[in-house]
Amino acid sequence: MFKTPVSALVLIHTKDLQVLIMERADKAGYWQSVTGSLEQGEMPIQAAIREVQEETGLDATQYDLQDWHASNIYEIYPHWRHRYAPNVTHNTEHLFGLELPSPLPIKLAPDEHLRYEWVDWREAAKRVFSWTNIDALSKLGERHGLKL
Repeated sequence: MFKTPVSALVLIHTKDLQVLIMERADKAGYWQSVTGSLEQGEMPIQAAIREVQEETGLDATQYDLQDWHASNIYEIYPHWRHRYAPNVTHNTEHLFGLELPSPLPIKLAPDEHLRYEWVDWREAAKRVFSWTNIDALSKLGERHGLKL
């Protein structure tokens, strides 16, 4: 079954802009926020809640989950295109923020991520691999009157 070319990215952060980043298990050195494709019949907010649970063990409904009403369209990296239907080359990613009271312990899905770190939002922007993740971090700063 092919992945849907629509996804949710959830930027998990604290009020003082510490951000959770995780290193991909299938691509060492590639750091990212929580992200994942929508499943059949799922809305982006539902995917955001599910992906946070699957990738971190956190229940997003217990914290301040916000739909940022923003999305990016990006070209799917060639080494991941086999996951999608033939001729699918682009994905639409919906952005969400999840504010936690403090950096919490995370229970990683070992098949998805090797390790995690809580870092300052500007440091996160230097370390994540995708431009859409950098854009989400920029939007987080803007929401707090700051610029990258």
